[in-house]
Amino acid sequence: MRLQGNIAVVTAAGQGIGKAIADRFALEGAQVFASDVNGDLLTNPDYADARKLDVTDGAAITAYAAEVGQIDTLCNIAGFVHHGTVLDASDEDWDFSFDLNVKSMHRLIRAFLPGMLAKKRDTGLSGGCIINMSSGASSLKGAPNRYVYGATKASVIGLTKAVAADFAADRLRCNAICPGTVESPSWHARVDELGRAMGGKDKARDAFIARQPMGRVAKAEEIAGMAAYLASDEAAFVTGAELKIDGGWTL
Repeated sequence: MRLQGNIAVVTAAGQGIGKAIADRFALEGAQVFASDVNGDLLTNPDYADARKLDVTDGAAITAYAAEVGQIDTLCNIAGFVHHGTVLDASDEDWDFSFDLNVKSMHRLIRAFLPGMLAKKRDTGLSGGCIINMSSGASSLKGAPNRYVYGATKASVIGLTKAVAADFAADRLRCNAICPGTVESPSWHARVDELGRAMGGKDKARDAFIARQPMGRVAKAEEIAGMAAYLASDEAAFVTGAELKIDGGWTL
């Protein structure tokens, strides 16, 4: 198990990509601290800790980091997909999306980073690993009706590179995963929504799949595999990267 002894915090671990990552980390031997805004979804008995956490609550994050203590890996997964163009985006939509998709990462990194650096000084080992969930719909590619979402995920890539540059000398690594379309509860909800406009759920699903060069959407477990690699010693020289898992969508 390549993550044996790794202490990892995973947000939005209740379903979808976050759950797949938390489950994979636990399977690989990590001590997983899983959280979600809906704590009832956290049902894996192999987690070291599972609790409700609102990542837009700065005070709650500060208290959580103090309780968990020093960690090796931080996975920032929480996010929201706003649907629409600039004409459909209110200031409230913009503020909420940036608060959840970007500022939550800032809060969590700021809260956990000092302990990650201190652990490196105390042990002489790696300075730790931060994994931020971005998207192919970002600075990598413009996607229709993803105006706010694309802006937030482009910001995640910028945030990731800035942290990587600031702490590379401390051997702390910070990388962004940029998935394409992933089969998840969030995706199924978007299929349902689009299906109502297109006159059928099957038509909406086919429209999503038609834009995928490989003819399918990704599985959450495929994203989790990349996260497990990034958290492992195998990725010890990887930092500041935006790693695409999109079946060729952004080509």
